[in-house]
Amino acid sequence: MHWIIRAVIPALFVLPFGVLAQTYPDKPVRVVIPWPPGGSNDIVGRIVLQKMGESLGQQFVIDNRPGAAGSIGADIVAKAPSDGYTLMVHSTTHVGNAHIYGKQLNYETLRDFTGVGLLTAQPGVLTVHPSLPVKTTGDFLALAKSRPGQILYSSSGNGSAPHLQMALLASMAAIRLVHVPYKGGAPQVTALVSGETQVSFATIGTVINQIRQGRLRPLGVGSAQRTKALPGVPTLSESGVPGYEMAPWVGMFAPAGTPKAIIDRLNAEANKALRSPDVVLKLETQVLDPWTSTPEEFNARLKADYEKYGRLIQLTGAKIE
Repeated sequence: MHWIIRAVIPALFVLPFGVLAQTYPDKPVRVVIPWPPGGSNDIVGRIVLQKMGESLGQQFVIDNRPGAAGSIGADIVAKAPSDGYTLMVHSTTHVGNAHIYGKQLNYETLRDFTGVGLLTAQPGVLTVHPSLPVKTTGDFLALAKSRPGQILYSSSGNGSAPHLQMALLASMAAIRLVHVPYKGGAPQVTALVSGETQVSFATIGTVINQIRQGRLRPLGVGSAQRTKALPGVPTLSESGVPGYEMAPWVGMFAPAGTPKAIIDRLNAEANKALRSPDVVLKLETQVLDPWTSTPEEFNARLKADYEKYGRLIQLTGAKIE
């Protein structure tokens, strides 16, 4: 009799979660994107979530909450119920913020969130305003060394991937630039196109049209290999900064404690969307590479990147300015 009771009791706890996964979602899901509309995080979220909504028969309602390199929106999600009805689409910046802002954050990055899955890789490109008299990365580095502390660069916020990409470049190349943070990728690029800043490290998708129109000039990509979108643009590693490589990503998160059955279902739907030809085409049009992962793989990457970015921030001295 005792073994029967012992077998039944765990089943009573497992059953509701199985049923929960089968019925989830039974109402609209709020997805916080802690960046303004128009940036790469927003673009990725809208493309993937629309497909997921079609598959699940529920609306994923995007809530843009920009500010403080995504930490304002992240704080909202950290405090949300762990029921699967509040999610977040955020970038590598999420792990960097813990080291940039430290105790100013009202949440802990690894404790208060769980990763649902990776969505895309975001190739970045070192880009300058045409008024800057440089044609190559070597030209830019020489100019920057001759004008220490005089060249302004824009980023999508303190601690954002563009901020850290440029900070790493400045450290490796021994140059000194002035950081001008903006609230998201779209205003970051607007500042560069207008000449308000002279240089920026931006995701290719946010600047590809301006590059094609001759309004911006690309110098080098930050990935290990050249990209299909800009085949004539060398990597930074091959054009004056040997060993340079950073590979920012965008992923989906839920508050810690969200039932694993819901996490697994969201992950499966996200991966299905990322493999669908129309989503792949839309992402590649935006110069974004679809990535898929299990929740476990994503959470392992989060921990590894948390440590990596911590070392980078300490090395470069990147901080709130």
